[in-house]
Amino acid sequence: MRTQDRASAARKPMGVGPMPGDRLPTPPRERRPALAALAALLVLAGALGATVLVLRAGDRVEAVRITERVPAGERVPASAMDSVLVAEDSSVNYVPWSQRQQVADDLRASTDLVAGTVLVGEMLTGEESLPQDEVLIGVSLQPGQYPAGLEAGDSVAAYWVGDDAAPGGGADPGSDAGTGEEEVAPPVTDDVIADLATVVTIHGGDERGNSALPVTLRVSTDDAAPLTRAASNGEVSLVVVAPPGE
Repeated sequence: MRTQDRASAARKPMGVGPMPGDRLPTPPRERRPALAALAALLVLAGALGATVLVLRAGDRVEAVRITERVPAGERVPASAMDSVLVAEDSSVNYVPWSQRQQVADDLRASTDLVAGTVLVGEMLTGEESLPQDEVLIGVSLQPGQYPAGLEAGDSVAAYWVGDDAAPGGGADPGSDAGTGEEEVAPPVTDDVIADLATVVTIHGGDERGNSALPVTLRVSTDDAAPLTRAASNGEVSLVVVAPPGE
């Protein structure tokens, strides 16, 4: 055996590395405790984050969200309501999604509701009628008698735009008051029929101002008579004004 080892050693060239099949010694693996600790910390942080998300999801409630504009005083149709998850907060009176039918059947908007609004109880009222000093009036507006982009909830002023006498001015001041004829409202001054009205509903039409537009207005009872007369003759023009208090 020694003779064979010597012969093998004699056949191996000088200065040549290990032959195929020979194994080089491997250095011992260097342990990195810092990296191992960092990996464990990342795993722990991920687990804690997932736990927090689960806990927060459990604190959410299903509430009502408005999907289309609802003017003040109008009922909130079921088609205008959608569900949304919100963070539970005892200080916010969210309307639960389970009560959406009660909202549609019994309640009205106490303020103008716009799409995307999360509904709270303070935005609703159980009053089913207008205040005693207000009425609803329908007017049909022609192109040029309303601004482009007119929307439900806008505050407007109504102007008389006829060529004849202003509405409400057709009575003779000296006529007999005992004839039983309907009393005519006093003449409109400065062509202003109603200095403040609210657009309740827009019934189709072209809101860009290119076609006739039927509109329902909420106005004071004092302005009802002259506005109705002007509207019946197509002599009303609306101008958007700032809402009260602004």
